[in-house]
Order: sequence, then structure tokens, then C-alpha cells
Amino acid sequence: MDVKTKSIRMATIPALYDMQTKFFISALEGISDKDAHSRLETKANHIAWLAGSLVQQRCELACDIDKSTSYKQQADQLFKDNQGIKDGLQYPSLEQFKNDWQEISPILRELLIKATDEQLDKNIEMPGMQFPLFDMITFVTYREANCIGQIALWRRLLGYEAMKYM
Repeated sequence: MDVKTKSIRMATIPALYDMQTKFFISALEGISDKDAHSRLETKANHIAWLAGSLVQQRCELACDIDKSTSYKQQADQLFKDNQGIKDGLQYPSLEQFKNDWQEISPILRELLIKATDEQLDKNIEMPGMQFPLFDMITFVTYREANCIGQIALWRRLLGYEAMKYM
């Protein structure tokens, strides 16, 4: 389905966004909350942290695009300010992350489609750096694919069947 974006620079983003919206849910399908916290005796980020960080990323990106958007996931306190994984902490259920994902995704999708060149050129300020919103959007799009791939790998390492792409 072709989506008409306000900015030509955003033309391919909705297609990737829609795929990743579905892939996130598929990657988490059937994983127990116990397994979602397994790190298999490594320092790798577990599934629960990866899922929560992706939800947080979408919430924050929505706020970066439209300052009047104030949606926060239920686990905002665990992830705000780019907090890393915390050893020994019980993260929320995957069901909670999926619910928050499904709530923020249509909001952010609409903001991405309606983003103007003027908005995309505005700088995003982060501690010690700044860059255009468009760069942030493309980075977030890349990171989503990367993290969903990590969750798909964790599925196999934990003995689950491969993620379904359809």
C-alpha cells in the first residue's frame, strides 16, 4: 500500500515502520515472561529490556516530532533517559509492552506521515549532541530492525520456533 507522506524524504519510512510494527508482535509471540528475562549467563540485553526499550523509543520519537504528544509507556520510569538494563530487576510483562506498542504505533505512524521538511530539519537536542529530526527517525528505524532481530535470535537460543514474518 502506497502512503503519501508530506515530505519526500519520508517516502520509504512508513513501509518499514509498518513491517516492524507487525514484526515486533510476531517476535514476542509465545515467549514466557520468565524466558523474556533470561540472559543465558551473558551480559546481553534480555527480551524484556529490548521490548521495553523499543516501546520507549517510539514514545520518545512521537514527542520529538510533536511536542504536544505526551504519551508514555507504563514502564517509562525504567527506560526514560536511555537507561540501560538493570540486573536483577523484574521488568513488566511482554503483554504490557505489546499493549503499549499497539497504543503508540498508530499515533507515531500518523506523525511520521505528516512530518514536514521544516520539522525534519529541526535539531533534536541530546546531552552532548544535536542532530536533525530526520536523522533521528532514520536511526530509530534502523535500531528497531536491529532489536527485533535480536529478539528473533533470542527466540531460537531459548528453544522457541523461529519468528513468523507473515
